[in-house]
Amino acid sequence: MQSPILCEDLLEPKTRAFYRRSLDILLKSQIPFLLGGTYAFERYTGIARYTKDLDIFVRPSDCQPILEVLSKHGYCTEITAPHWLAKAFCGEDFIDIIFNGANGNGEVDDIWLEYAIEEEVLGMPVRICAAEEIIWSKAFIMARDRFDGADIAHLILACSHRLDWSRLLQRFGSQWRVLFSHLILFGFIYPGERSRIPKWVMNDLFQRLQEELISTPEKEKLCQGTLLSPLQYRIDLEQWGYQDARLSPRGNMTATEISEWTAHLIEDA
Repeated sequence: MQSPILCEDLLEPKTRAFYRRSLDILLKSQIPFLLGGTYAFERYTGIARYTKDLDIFVRPSDCQPILEVLSKHGYCTEITAPHWLAKAFCGEDFIDIIFNGANGNGEVDDIWLEYAIEEEVLGMPVRICAAEEIIWSKAFIMARDRFDGADIAHLILACSHRLDWSRLLQRFGSQWRVLFSHLILFGFIYPGERSRIPKWVMNDLFQRLQEELISTPEKEKLCQGTLLSPLQYRIDLEQWGYQDARLSPRGNMTATEISEWTAHLIEDA
């Protein structure tokens, strides 16, 4: 175990009290949850970005029970987006309760819990999302207002020697090009650190690319850009006749979920 994260001296007293109370409630509930977000990121990279919110990751079936527990303790709760996110508020502070990716592409399943690591936060024993799941979830965030590529580069720089690369490849599955793009960028960002990525990983992905180049191109008019940025590819869907890769059965979202989430993002823009 590394040195405890979230040094109490670096937190405002009000925020520290919020963290401690929230974690205490969650731990006593015995409902499985993982700490993620900026605090898991700090654990792996040493980069601290303290905020007034906690990001916790839960299985979809555990979201409502978590909300009920927090509500009983005086938190105001809401289902912010039924396909991936809920929130619990305590004054200006809040908890993001995440059970999927915003693109419907990264449901929190038993594997998240199986490979989580134990850590200490403010003297409390918690479980932190594994680095592989953090990379997987961040890899698809490539919007105009947010790109998590630097986070992924820093995670690889810090954790490459202990990453389960086989499991990481399995996480991306048929969407391996997204991972490949980040690995190529890593070699550009850190020319002297390219050896941190195992040669067999790059060879495997390069071979897949070569096989695609000699295969017959797909004729389906599909846009997978919506998995990376929910707003920047609207013209492809609305004017150019492309199908949305988020839509079931290819994706995991319904047309209603997409419409509601898009409207929410436009409101906040």
